[in-house]
Amino acid sequence: MSRTIRVTVRGSFDNLTEPQLAELVAAQADHDFLHTQYTPEGHLTYDLPARPFFTFRFAEQADDDAGIAKATERAEAKATAWMAEHGYPIKKVTSQAVDVAAIPLGARGRRANR
Repeated sequence: MSRTIRVTVRGSFDNLTEPQLAELVAAQADHDFLHTQYTPEGHLTYDLPARPFFTFRFAEQADDDAGIAKATERAEAKATAWMAEHGYPIKKVTSQAVDVAAIPLGARGRRANR
C-alpha cells in the first residue's frame, strides 16, 4: 500500500550575485513561507534578503521504509537540480521525511473522526 510522504529539503543560498538576489527578491511573493504546500513538483519558499535560507516541500509516495529513503533522495535531487537549472549556488542541503499517516491528529481531526 502506497503511503504519502512529506519531504522537506532545506539549504542555504551560497554567494548569490546581485542580479540573482534581485531576481529572487522580485519573485518572492510567489515563494512566501506563509503559503507553503507539499506538491509532487516541490514548493519553494524563502525570505530574502532577511535570511539566506530556502526550503522546498515535496509530496512523495513510498510503499515501505526503503521507499521513504528513496523518496527523500528523489526530493533532494529535484531541489538541487532546480537550483542548478536556475543558476543559484547552494550549500548545506539537508532533508527530512515524514509519513503523513504517522502525524498525530489535532483536536479538529479527532472531532472529525468521531
